[in-house]
Amino acid sequence: MDISEFDYDLPEELIAQTPLLKRDESRLLVVHKKTGELIHSRFNKIIDFLHKGDVLVLNDTKVIPARLIGVKEETGATIELLLLKDLGNDTWECLSRPAKRLKVGTVVSFGDGLLKALVTEKFDEGLTHVKLIYKGILMEILDKLGTMPLPPYIHEKLEDQGRYQTVYAKVSGSAAAPTAGLHFTKELLKKIEDKGIIITYVTLHVGLGTFRPVEVTNVLEHKMHSEYYIMNEETAKILNKAKEEGRRIIAVGTTSTRTLETIATLNNGKFKATSGNTDIFIYPGYEFKAIDALITNFHLPKSTLVMLVSALASKEIIFKAYKEAIDNKYRFFSFGDAMFITNDISKNK
Repeated sequence: MDISEFDYDLPEELIAQTPLLKRDESRLLVVHKKTGELIHSRFNKIIDFLHKGDVLVLNDTKVIPARLIGVKEETGATIELLLLKDLGNDTWECLSRPAKRLKVGTVVSFGDGLLKALVTEKFDEGLTHVKLIYKGILMEILDKLGTMPLPPYIHEKLEDQGRYQTVYAKVSGSAAAPTAGLHFTKELLKKIEDKGIIITYVTLHVGLGTFRPVEVTNVLEHKMHSEYYIMNEETAKILNKAKEEGRRIIAVGTTSTRTLETIATLNNGKFKATSGNTDIFIYPGYEFKAIDALITNFHLPKSTLVMLVSALASKEIIFKAYKEAIDNKYRFFSFGDAMFITNDISKNK
């Protein structure tokens, strides 16, 4: 499977640089995953395509101000760290830049020493393990010193940092937002629940696995980086009951999808309260065990996320939908518009 099969041309002006004034007024392209039928809509109308008894699964991870700019204590050279994953005992996996300036034993200071990072291990591709040294509460220090880790294709300054956070974000630890969830407002979620749709949550802290570029020609040689996930007992019960009764499980975002598919794969199609690290890689040919439908954004060319959505529908259907979106000037990527890939596009059941 060649990486070039998942490439497409995207005009740069379609890469959304800022969020819309109102979260739920983004556009929505509804895609039938079997027939390829397309419907143009608005996100606040997604309720028309959801049916009573559906289960909507959202990722309640909360983005931390994980981007830190500091100085190397020895030389004063500027160093950037992006905190990716809490490994426990104040040790974090991070991306460092420029990585060549760091070696094991290097100390980077942030905020005149309010926070320090001691390099304990170095790996390829700028990955580093650091021991954080501080007094007080780390998240409060990060709030003072860190900034939101916006993707590199966003060049505009984000005036309201809260717009790179879902309205239901709860569990701190993510290095990026689960962007499909950015379209929801509290009011829309209430309308969805009032219609008889069940909303439940999992947690997956987004790290390198989600946005790391594929750098091999043969897709099958790509190795996903692991990300930490959690499912509680209540969510497991809701999902198992839905499966037993033949009701739809709809993932909000690829991160929710990867969490659900990981757990279902490990438990013979069932769900249970659990936590762990997943490096699941979903690409065409994968047989879905958990989800029936997916709410997602438009993803980067040649990315693992384009491969995931191409597995749920088909490559032909997804790329037809992407062409339709480009022709109709949809907004792409994190602050862009949304797709609903579904097995049923009938309205108002």
